[in-house]
Amino acid sequence: MMPYPPLGTLYAAAVLRRRGLDVAFHDTMLSDNEETLVPALDHHRPRILVVYDDGFNYLTKMCLARMRQAAFRMTQIAKARGCTVVIFSSDATDHLAEYFREGADFVICGEAEFTLAELCAHLLQRSPPSLHDINGLAFPAQGQIVRTAPRTVAEDLDVFPFPAWKLADLESYRRVWNRRHGYFSLNMVTTRGCPFHCNWCAKPIYGQVYHSRSPQNVADEMEFVRSEYRPDHLWFSDDIFGLKPGWITSFADELEKRSLRIPFKCLSRADLLLKEENIRQLARAGCQTVWLGAESGSQKILDAMDKGTTVDQISKAAALLHRFNIGVGFFLQFGYPGETMEDIRQTFRMVHDCAPDEIGVSVSYPLPGTRFYDRVRSIMGEKQNWVDSQDLDLMFPGMYQRDFYRVLHRAIHKRFSIWRGLRTLRSASSFAPSHLRKFLRSLAAVAYHSVTLPMLRQRLFRLSGEPSAAAL
Repeated sequence: MMPYPPLGTLYAAAVLRRRGLDVAFHDTMLSDNEETLVPALDHHRPRILVVYDDGFNYLTKMCLARMRQAAFRMTQIAKARGCTVVIFSSDATDHLAEYFREGADFVICGEAEFTLAELCAHLLQRSPPSLHDINGLAFPAQGQIVRTAPRTVAEDLDVFPFPAWKLADLESYRRVWNRRHGYFSLNMVTTRGCPFHCNWCAKPIYGQVYHSRSPQNVADEMEFVRSEYRPDHLWFSDDIFGLKPGWITSFADELEKRSLRIPFKCLSRADLLLKEENIRQLARAGCQTVWLGAESGSQKILDAMDKGTTVDQISKAAALLHRFNIGVGFFLQFGYPGETMEDIRQTFRMVHDCAPDEIGVSVSYPLPGTRFYDRVRSIMGEKQNWVDSQDLDLMFPGMYQRDFYRVLHRAIHKRFSIWRGLRTLRSASSFAPSHLRKFLRSLAAVAYHSVTLPMLRQRLFRLSGEPSAAAL
């Protein structure tokens, strides 16, 4: 229950509106099912339906089967009403034939906004060029799939208008956030792409590039968002925040000049957070939490992933962030080929020693277009995609049974909750009476997870067949 508006879709809508096109927006983020599209189509009666994945949300990069089926169903609904259907998603780019078979008329491949604008202008007879002259497009013709020349990604990101925020029902998001978390968070993006080479990471949209908005442009949008929507918090959903040398310092300067401070979380890499001055500038800009792709506590596994970071760097980065009172989140990944129980134990040890404030746990997930996918493709089963983000099914023969990783997922969360709770209890002497509720919650969490963890450890032992599983 941390929903964010589909930022990529709102960017696309803003570009279309700048081109003078009438745009209606149907937000599926808070919808129960695809049928909520029916009254929207019946009301607006559009000529074109664009099913547009939010490429800035990392969950969409997972190409979940549930999302594919939703796209298929929305295509059917729209075609029944005479709409031309345009799809933009990483999954559609990887499975063109399947989407065309389900009725899609066009799939956009690569950075989508300008391709979409040119396509819509053509379809609405406002622009005469041939479809073959629109770069970044795929469509069926005479029984074949035609792909036009690739679209060159934009280097100057300031050319994009701000997302069409006013199309979104942000009050619905505010209600969900306030009811569940007591504050309201909105998403923004300052960059596009990632230049690093982790071999399990797919880059179907931007490729191996990285471009930044100017600090001034980002601050302008923050001022607009603060004035119009009053978020308490921001999520900068860049793959890598502030990689460009000097960018974070300039950004912090710009925010200070405007007396503009909104707490935010962002994503980064351990090897970019080893200089105290960099962390100081992050804190000055208002950074509240940094999520790191820690992945594993085993250097052997990090090297196999072509991660380009070390366990020692992860430890030092976490310590520096904590020193400046910035929260730390760890993304962890289990099940990478070659990972043994000893490697898993090293990951548990890293989480214990580095004391992150939050963790996100997954298992290795092969995506088309990655070296990891090419490596395991020949041994993958019939299932090629997770159904949803909680699936956690290892889709190739791993070191251990598939159920092992689901149990491991629960076990490390319990371990983490115990360790975090104990740290809270050890600091209880500094608690004011107003912190009593937090103290009691921590005490209850430690007690509950301490009682239930041994049963999970025994299941891990049975599923792995290794005595060392009980030591996790």
